[in-house]
Amino acid sequence: MNRLLFLLIAGSIYLAFDIYVFQSVRVIIADYSPNYRRFITAGYFLFSALLFVGISLYRELDPKQFSNLRLFITTSFFVVLTGKIVIFLFVLIDDVRRLITYISGLFPGKEVETVNTSRSEFMAKSAVIAGTLPVAALGFGIISGAHDYRIRKRIIHSKNLPKAFDGIRIVQISDIHTGSFFNKTAVAGGVDLINQQKGDIVFFTGDLVNNQSDEAKPYLDIFKKVEAPMGVYSTMGNHDYGDYRSWSSADAKKADILQLHEMHRYMGWDILLNENRIIRESGDELAILGLENWGAGRFSKYGDMSKTYRGTEDASFKILLSHDPSHWDAQVRPEYGDVDLMLAGHTHGMQFGIEIGDFRWSPSQYIYKQWADLYQEGDQYLYVNRGFGFLGYPGRVGILPEITVIELKSV
Repeated sequence: MNRLLFLLIAGSIYLAFDIYVFQSVRVIIADYSPNYRRFITAGYFLFSALLFVGISLYRELDPKQFSNLRLFITTSFFVVLTGKIVIFLFVLIDDVRRLITYISGLFPGKEVETVNTSRSEFMAKSAVIAGTLPVAALGFGIISGAHDYRIRKRIIHSKNLPKAFDGIRIVQISDIHTGSFFNKTAVAGGVDLINQQKGDIVFFTGDLVNNQSDEAKPYLDIFKKVEAPMGVYSTMGNHDYGDYRSWSSADAKKADILQLHEMHRYMGWDILLNENRIIRESGDELAILGLENWGAGRFSKYGDMSKTYRGTEDASFKILLSHDPSHWDAQVRPEYGDVDLMLAGHTHGMQFGIEIGDFRWSPSQYIYKQWADLYQEGDQYLYVNRGFGFLGYPGRVGILPEITVIELKSV
């Protein structure tokens, strides 16, 4: 199927969908003046047409020159479509109800129910109100939630932690996704907040970019300011390998990955690529293991745990940086029982959910067993960071961006 034919079919389906959704709007504006009705109708379909044209031309826009425009197009289309889907469901339910009522009236002894105007008007108004709510919530999530950084503090007690490291303060960030950012001032404020936590050591658990290393360039000098006396350590996430875009050649992709590695080093981050570092204090050892992306799901596996682990056998306490939390159950717990703490990210908590006190809910929990916060199995711990940035939808509703502070205490 060529692109033009695809667009014609998609456009026809989109138009039919729009006309169906507009039924609810037409009921509401029925008592308006003819000129006002025409104005609303024209505005509705013109806006829809512009969104469809925009999303159709999305691939033709250079990501470097039109990054903000591309973000505006996809966000507007997604937010508006979400509201329309809600309206569509309301209208569909009412039409199904009326169809069932009509069919039942065809049987002997039944009278066909006439159209109940007040009920249809009530359903139309309910549909529009219901459709407005997710649009308002998603809009608020962009304006307020995208950079509403939250500090989440946890204390982990471990019998394996040497006394020399008792009270060490870890700051974790994850899933920065520089390619999604549109507000440098807000991002810089987030970096200031990271440094205000006075971490002894900072860990970044992957996904600096969305698709390619160039996305990070405008933000390197901002994240270069992240500092800690014991160092800043980082690793790679699934998006850092450029697997979700087309490359001119395998060599071009490889060169981009190597450039991303150099960007970590430019920022002063010690990037761990299936390797480890040993920190020694008063004769005690703390091992930091950095695994390249490895997950139990459909994402590519670049990690080599045996290589990453090698040389840390005698370390009293081991901290593993592994982007995908599914790695914990799939390999870490069954095969590496002496990894005391694993730090992960990846899920973003779907950037949508509810968190009230200890109650947490997100669609993410139906995909990942461990999707946010602290988990424990025996003497092993996993912390899943909700992410510093965002991907796709440029905002957050309920599940807010996170800076994690973990204090380790020896028992």
